[in-house]
Amino acid sequence: MSDSVLLSVRGLSKSFAGHQALAGVDFTLRRGEIHALLGENGAGKSTFIKTLTGVVRRDAGEVWLDGAPIAPRSAEAAARAGIATVYQEVGLLPNLTVAQNLFLGREPTRFGLVRTREMRRRSAALLADFGLSIDVGAPLGRYPVAVQHLVAIARAVDLSARALILDEPTASLDTHEVTVLFTVMRRLAEQGIGIVFVTHFLEQVYAITDRITVLRNGRLVTERETARFPRLELVHTMLGHDLAETAEREEQADRSSQKESGTPVLQAEGLGKAGYLQPVDLTVASGEVVGLAGLLGSGRTETARLLFGAERADRGRILLDGKPIRIAGPRDALRHRFGYCPEERKTEGIVADLTVRENIVLALQARRGPFRPLGRAAQDKIARDFITMLDIRPPDPERPIGLLSGGNQQKALLARWLATEPRLLILDEPTRGIDVGAHAEIIRLIRRLCDEGLALLVISSELEEIVTYSDRVIVMRDRAQVAELAGSAVDLTAILRAIAAEAASTPVPEPA
Repeated sequence: MSDSVLLSVRGLSKSFAGHQALAGVDFTLRRGEIHALLGENGAGKSTFIKTLTGVVRRDAGEVWLDGAPIAPRSAEAAARAGIATVYQEVGLLPNLTVAQNLFLGREPTRFGLVRTREMRRRSAALLADFGLSIDVGAPLGRYPVAVQHLVAIARAVDLSARALILDEPTASLDTHEVTVLFTVMRRLAEQGIGIVFVTHFLEQVYAITDRITVLRNGRLVTERETARFPRLELVHTMLGHDLAETAEREEQADRSSQKESGTPVLQAEGLGKAGYLQPVDLTVASGEVVGLAGLLGSGRTETARLLFGAERADRGRILLDGKPIRIAGPRDALRHRFGYCPEERKTEGIVADLTVRENIVLALQARRGPFRPLGRAAQDKIARDFITMLDIRPPDPERPIGLLSGGNQQKALLARWLATEPRLLILDEPTRGIDVGAHAEIIRLIRRLCDEGLALLVISSELEEIVTYSDRVIVMRDRAQVAELAGSAVDLTAILRAIAAEAASTPVPEPA
């Protein structure tokens, strides 16, 4: 790694509808450096990348590449200037050949005709530099995601990229594929290309990167050398806790009201899916809250989706009341009286154009099926009862739910599942993006549901919340279960240490 600055960003700012998504962020990338850009959901990473590369227009700030100021107005303009981005969703055309994707928009021609043989020859030579020997005349979609990523990177480098941004490139890769990608990244760094590596996998950060920049709430928190940034301190920095604050919250956490667990409702034994989630074991009893803790991308939501059948597991089993059941999809989960409030409330939860009433009765009607419709009188009663119970405002069941605040939308989603009288309720980030008042109400509701005997599995990035209401906490890291804490062992420091702990045997790619 050189000390020579390749990319310099100063005071980068962007706001959307009054919300400050980026506030005066500074960033420096050196030649031959692999630089991790980290932060939890909402930290500003995506906005930073889009603003830097001209996908969205910056409000303020300056960007220099190789000492010259640049102000690209599109990703294509940024690539021409020398900054290329490869996203988790590769963005190439799977129906075209590998060669066509590599030279899309710049095909070699003669007399107006594409020189297909020459394009394939050059493609094969280009990919050979990346250790790939594949049929470049085959459709790109025929190859695995790892190969598609390498093709996208090869295209970016061949477009004269001097700075390469890799946004979650390893999210869908297995261990071997990560090793191959890291080998390519090291080779590019040796050639002087600067790489910005966005990831949620801490093991990978420490395996491949030279420096780390952490964003939180749209602001630069710190920039440190990876080798001098202890893991526990990094986790504290990303989540916004310092050690003194952690100790204070631990003293406030009252575990004296711990109760004996009820009868197990749900058991998952070795539940997992190749390339998606390593096998997980968990039990949730009646009247118990089990928290799922971990950084964004750690496997929390993946666990919930496998339990609810939104993703189909290829290993392990699920037991309900001690008996194996089959969850092939959400309909099976509904039939077994599971409920699931997803993290993405607006895109996966509410149906914005439907009324509050229609949203509340949606899951119950789905469970009843098309031949047992809920009458309008029954719908009205259910909606009124839950609007009153959860204090949904305004208390108008015929108001389109898309016009409600985030907190009231969340309460309506809870009402949807409570109307089905669930045995198990899974809540994924139930308090994210809502105001303080609604936040407190939802916490009180979680406690009340627990007291009434419901089995609850709750995912939250707010670790203080997890400590406050969980009887047990399962800690996830890098899409694997790494710890389970119970009773008095449920405290903030224990969770943070489990998240930050170095794996006993982590496959670390060796330099080529």
